[in-house]
Amino acid sequence: MPDITSGMLVADLIAAYPFAVSFLSERNLHCIICGEPVWGTIEQLARDKHFDPRQIEELIKDLNLKARSVE
Repeated sequence: MPDITSGMLVADLIAAYPFAVSFLSERNLHCIICGEPVWGTIEQLARDKHFDPRQIEELIKDLNLKARSVE
């Protein structure tokens, strides 16, 4: 499985890590709209919700920790 980075496309994240849909939704980052993944990167999604660079870094760290725990 690929490492998760802020530049990863949301669609690729969801394809590789299905848990990410609920993980992001719990953080008010809704990555599925009308059944389709949001287009763009994780960073773009987070910035649209006013996450600052530190929060984005923490989000990526947490996503990677979760990904390792479900593999």
